Amino acid sequence: MFRYLRYAFMALLGLCLIIVALANRDTVLLRLLPQEISEFAGVSFTIELPLFVVVFGGIIAGLLIGFVWEWLREARHRAAATRAKREAKSLEREVKRLKSDSGEEEDDVLALLNGTGDKAA
Repeated sequence: MFRYLRYAFMALLGLCLIIVALANRDTVLLRLLPQEISEFAGVSFTIELPLFVVVFGGIIAGLLIGFVWEWLREARHRAAATRAKREAKSLEREVKRLKSDSGEEEDDVLALLNGTGDKAA
């Protein structure tokens, strides 16, 4: 049920994007710098694109910038999680080592309970 609802939503979204693209086919001139600055600097980079390409490109660029920003912001949390995992694995190894070592020597409390321990104490 949810799969068909998702497909219907995606189809509706695609249809809306196509309608917006068809309604905004006029070309616009994009400049790297304002005209006065480009004349002063001697750099005049311009490009003509359909308006819908500019709008959709702006949306995609904004999403990418947001994703990268969030990824950089969460780097501290990912590093802390990695350290915690590493420490947990180290502690697991130590527990396994201690469990295997405890089988070789009998614990003092267990020795007292079994009656094999030192009775002088």
